[in-house]
Amino acid sequence: MIATAAFILIALVIMGLPLFAGIMFAAFLGLYATGIDLAAVAIEIYRMANAPVLLAIPLFTLAGYILSEGKTANRIVRFSQSLLGWLPGGLGAVVLITCAFFTALTGATGVTIIALGGLLFPALLSANYKEDFSLGLLTISGSIGLHFPPSLPVILYCFVSGLNIEKLFLATLLPGLLVLMLPCLFSLAQGRRWGLERRPFSWGEFSASLRGAAWELPIPFLIVAGIYTGFSTATETAALTVVYVLIVKILIYKEIGPGRDLNRIMRESAKMVGSIMIILGAALAFTNFLVDSFIPDKILGFMEGLVSGKAAFLIVLNIFLLLIGCLMDIFSAILVTVPLIAPLADRFGLDPLHLGVIFLTNLAIGYNTPPVGMNLFIASSRLKKPIVTLYRASLPFLVILISALLLISYFPELSLFLPSFFAAP
Repeated sequence: MIATAAFILIALVIMGLPLFAGIMFAAFLGLYATGIDLAAVAIEIYRMANAPVLLAIPLFTLAGYILSEGKTANRIVRFSQSLLGWLPGGLGAVVLITCAFFTALTGATGVTIIALGGLLFPALLSANYKEDFSLGLLTISGSIGLHFPPSLPVILYCFVSGLNIEKLFLATLLPGLLVLMLPCLFSLAQGRRWGLERRPFSWGEFSASLRGAAWELPIPFLIVAGIYTGFSTATETAALTVVYVLIVKILIYKEIGPGRDLNRIMRESAKMVGSIMIILGAALAFTNFLVDSFIPDKILGFMEGLVSGKAAFLIVLNIFLLLIGCLMDIFSAILVTVPLIAPLADRFGLDPLHLGVIFLTNLAIGYNTPPVGMNLFIASSRLKKPIVTLYRASLPFLVILISALLLISYFPELSLFLPSFFAAP
């Protein structure tokens, strides 16, 4: 009977069963097969609902959705262009930095592509960037900012793994800058190769654009300052961010109204958070079954017989996580696979912070990995281009991101330097 139910589940997933329903069904099936009380599912969901750190997710999501309204994107693009427009290929770097800013605040790569794609794609084409290059750049730009505060996947990873949020954000900073800078350098190199027109640097334009974005540019730095100075916890910082963003958008820029506009934004944000939370609940139930069935121990025994040495383990780990990131959304992937991977990584001598950075980097790249990376389909829909065209366009950037992943994997100092430096007396 169990085998028949498993076969039915696989068939339903192939036919389009929602991810959370498939995971929840698998959890119930596994718990039933092993004789574990199904009340374990409710207990895990209750534990998740009472986790203080998870309160930061809906608050930061709301702040990001409020910021995406109005002309924040235009002001950030104008400022970045005034700062980098004099470089050949500088607009490509502007696109990456702007998208990283929005992805870090919303925690959703799809929102970034949908909100900014229509604005930035025509700008790239009008500046004589090649279409394939522009498509690939915008596709991968949605996941660039997942390393930076207040990234929701980082917060969730800490909830699952038990790591300190402040330490993991420090660990992701240098790798995140590497993941951001390598595509920027590629854009600059292509701009020089194509002889793209440069905009002369103007102090007047720089000052004007800085004044225009003066209330929004400091937001990531205020978040970091609040968390790392001990002034507020991550959840309190998220609440303060929402208040600050509301003041800026309603009272200063007057781009949204406190009535109908705010109600609409809150509904859209709640839909996003609700979809995340229902997936988290299902994934926690499935994880509970895996742990109670000693699946991590069985995988550990299998891996120890298959892989010898840390270097070989990292190769297998990266391939596995890229596949997971391609097939699953980052939130459910974290909940389901972290309890499986963490014991293996510890046995092979990986620092937990280094593992967290590797994990997040792989899953972010997985969003752009053919054939079913989520960003590929979102960009295809938003930019009105065939999915096969997006496969081809994103390939050079995928190679660059995987190069960054290898550097992060085999040079743990990139992840561990800042946590060690700030922990030193």
